[in-house]
Amino acid sequence: MPSAFPLQPLLDLAHTRTTDAARKLGELIATERDGADKLKMLEDYRHEYHSRFMDAMRDGITPDAWRNYAGFLGKIDEAVAMQRRIVDQSRLKTQQGQKAWLAQRNRVQAFDTLARKHERAEARVEARQEQKLTDDHAARRRPDSDAD
Repeated sequence: MPSAFPLQPLLDLAHTRTTDAARKLGELIATERDGADKLKMLEDYRHEYHSRFMDAMRDGITPDAWRNYAGFLGKIDEAVAMQRRIVDQSRLKTQQGQKAWLAQRNRVQAFDTLARKHERAEARVEARQEQKLTDDHAARRRPDSDAD
């Protein structure tokens, strides 16, 4: 009877951790994508508002309206800059998540390799035992056949 793979609990743990790392990576990618989508939305809004400001300036605006447009554009610029920082941080976290997932995947592959080696060694032992039984059985039958 083949013996159990002695590192099976570690292999199971590595599989669990790999699954967790993959789930976490998926969450990080989704967060990064959401942040990038929000940044694009803010940039589009800023461009649209700037176009309205330019149109208003061409048509002639009051100093108060100019200050309002300029002030609001400044606020949008701050929001865009902050969102860029958030996207950059999110991108770094995603890269770290990818590295963590790859490290876990490599551990699983290493344990899988050891498990396959263990299975092959166990199969060789079992094959030798079967061959020995077959040889013993044949050796026991041989004297009986000489008597015939």
